[in-house]
Amino acid sequence: MTVETRRDGHVAVVTFARPPHNFADLVMIEEIGAAFVEADADRDVRAIVLRSEGRVFCAGADLVNANPVAEPQPTGARNPFYVAAAKLFAVETPVVAAVQGSAVGAGLGLALVADLRVACPEARFVANFVQIGFHPGFGISAVLERVIGPQRALLMALTGRRIKGEDAARWGLVDVLVEAGDLDAAALALAQEIAAGAPLAVASTRKTMRGDLARLVEAQTDLELAEQAWLQRTSDFAEGVRAVAERRPGRFTGE
Repeated sequence: MTVETRRDGHVAVVTFARPPHNFADLVMIEEIGAAFVEADADRDVRAIVLRSEGRVFCAGADLVNANPVAEPQPTGARNPFYVAAAKLFAVETPVVAAVQGSAVGAGLGLALVADLRVACPEARFVANFVQIGFHPGFGISAVLERVIGPQRALLMALTGRRIKGEDAARWGLVDVLVEAGDLDAAALALAQEIAAGAPLAVASTRKTMRGDLARLVEAQTDLELAEQAWLQRTSDFAEGVRAVAERRPGRFTGE
C-alpha cells in the first residue's frame, strides 16, 4: 500500500508515500480516492488531512519512466488516471493539505484537491508542463485560477515558474504558512478547527462554496488529455523528456 490512514479524533490523516519523489501514478491516486470515500462514509470523520512522507510533497507524474497518460484509450474512453483524479475533487469531507516540499505538476493538482493548504517556506508550487513540451493536466488548467486568479494562474502555467512558500501564501495558494517542523501540527490543528464546527452546517457551506468543482474537473481533464495527446507526438515533448532525464533546460524547436 502506498497510502495509509489514521484517525485523530474527528480527523482522518491520509498519508501517501512513494519515496523518494512521491511520484503520482494510478495506484496511488486510486488509493487516496479510496481513503476519501472511506472518510466520507464515516459520519465520525469531519475533516481530512492529506500529507506525504519525505522531503517532497509530490513531484508529479513520472513522465520519463511511467507516464500515466501516455497509453492510448479506446475511442470515447476516458483516461483512468484522470478519472481517478477527477474523483478526488468529489470528496465530500473538507480536506487540508500539508505541503512540506515541492508540489510539481500532478503534485500541484493533488494539492489543489484540498480546500485549504498549509505549507512551510521551503515548499515550492510548480506548473512546469510547458518546460517539458506538455499541457497542464489533473484539472490544473481550470482549478488553479479559482484559487489564485486568472493572471497569476496564467503566469504559473506559461512560465513554469517555481512559486516559493512565502509567495504562495501572499497569492492565496497557501492558507497557513508555518515552519517545517510545525507543519503537521498546524495542518491537524486547522482540520480540527473545521471538525469542531456543526457537521451539517460545515457540509452545507462547503457544498455551496465548492459548487460544481468536481464536474468542472471531469470535463477539463478530458480537454487537457486531448491537448496532451497530440503534444506527446511532437519533437518538443521528446526533447522535454530527455531534458528532464538529463537535468538540463530543454532545447525546443516548435516541432
